[in-house]
Amino acid sequence: MAAYLTALAAVLVLGLPASGSRAGEPVRLTVVGGLAGVSQYRQLEQPFWQTEIGERTGGRLTVSIRPFNESGLRGEDMLQLMRLGVVPFGTALLAVAAGDEPELNAVDLPALNPDMAALRQNVGHYREHLREVLRERYGIELLGVYAYPAQVLFCTRKFEGLADLAGRRIRTSSVGQSELMAALGAMPVIIPFAETVAALRDGVADCAITGTLSGYEIGLSGVATHVHAMAISWGMSFFGANIAAWRALPADLRDEVRRGVADLEQRIWKQAEDDTARGLACATQTACPGAPRKAMTLVPLSPRDAERRQRLLTETVLPRWIERCGEACVGIWNETLKPALGVTAKAE
Repeated sequence: MAAYLTALAAVLVLGLPASGSRAGEPVRLTVVGGLAGVSQYRQLEQPFWQTEIGERTGGRLTVSIRPFNESGLRGEDMLQLMRLGVVPFGTALLAVAAGDEPELNAVDLPALNPDMAALRQNVGHYREHLREVLRERYGIELLGVYAYPAQVLFCTRKFEGLADLAGRRIRTSSVGQSELMAALGAMPVIIPFAETVAALRDGVADCAITGTLSGYEIGLSGVATHVHAMAISWGMSFFGANIAAWRALPADLRDEVRRGVADLEQRIWKQAEDDTARGLACATQTACPGAPRKAMTLVPLSPRDAERRQRLLTETVLPRWIERCGEACVGIWNETLKPALGVTAKAE
């Protein structure tokens, strides 16, 4: 892998800051953004970098942006490509980057954040540690933490709660999600997002975990009958800059980029919250564009499911994360997240 990345670094040029350009010429950057095709990228990230940042800097900064899944780059490589400076300014999904560094995804472990309020709280407690890990181990300056809409369960037949999932084949998209479903007695199946509808329609899977709005938009409401209200995870990502590329920018432009991304982050979080609610509403009503004639049934988060979620977090999700992350992560969890959650991490 190291040789592959080194070779890739030698042939890819994605736009280091033009710090040596003549006076009066704009600084040009290339940014690798989030997932193509979702509203976060189309409505917020893309216009921010293509138009707004130029207006904020009086035309001194011009940026081209491309989504990372249309950049010819693997999501699994983004962390290392940013470290090498091949991607000087980029976005990485925390659950994917956790393959290299499990600590990065501590704030989006399955069953940790059942709603947006919990997610905001936990990211707030963990942000400074995330910043330190990225800067000290990877030479990446953290500029923003982004949230996608909640990932929830869609199923093709009736269920009334988590206990009914035993024996079902469930599409998952991360190691943590697979561990969670296995602990419920279900059979996790890794299926690409683009193949999710076909998998449920053809009986390859009985249920799927995916975003509320993206699940609706790809047509899950046409093949699934029930959707659970509880967020299993959120598909968090971070936006950052290679330290050398960051320091190559003039100080006043760095300040403006940092302020702009902080504002963009707030808008992204607001849209993630709104899209979570809109996705559930569209799936369970018939008033949205493209809605099926028959609405899906919303399965509410019952007290029994809330209690089960807490047990799963304590007895399965957290211990498995510690196994991947190492004993040092016991102290990190207990220092950053335990005070608010009341859940203690223990070394096995």
